[in-house]
Amino acid sequence: MTDSLGDAAASTSAGRRAMPTWAVVAISVLFGLFYAYALWNAVAFLISQATGPLGLNGYGWFVLLLAVVFPLIAFGVAFALGWRRVWWQFALVLLAGLCVVSVFWLNVIAYAAVYGASLLG
Repeated sequence: MTDSLGDAAASTSAGRRAMPTWAVVAISVLFGLFYAYALWNAVAFLISQATGPLGLNGYGWFVLLLAVVFPLIAFGVAFALGWRRVWWQFALVLLAGLCVVSVFWLNVIAYAAVYGASLLG
């Protein structure tokens, strides 16, 4: 009984082909550009707020630096979760990570718009 289960597990794992390296790179680069855009927006917003007339307090630095680091973390987690899957699942995982980054960025912008004076020095 255990032999048939072992053979079934071996055949399903052997039947599943790994995605080619070029596909992983192409999908990662395509989605990486969008993650980089989110990162670039966060850096630009941090610089514009920090060099503004009032500057930033400690909490403002924390929130805006977290907005800079978050796309990197989200891309790393999404890549780690999806790179061994088929191409469309990999792309879907990266898209879901990008959606999480977008929601986080909108929360940061909304917080800065409503409570902007509390972020300033």
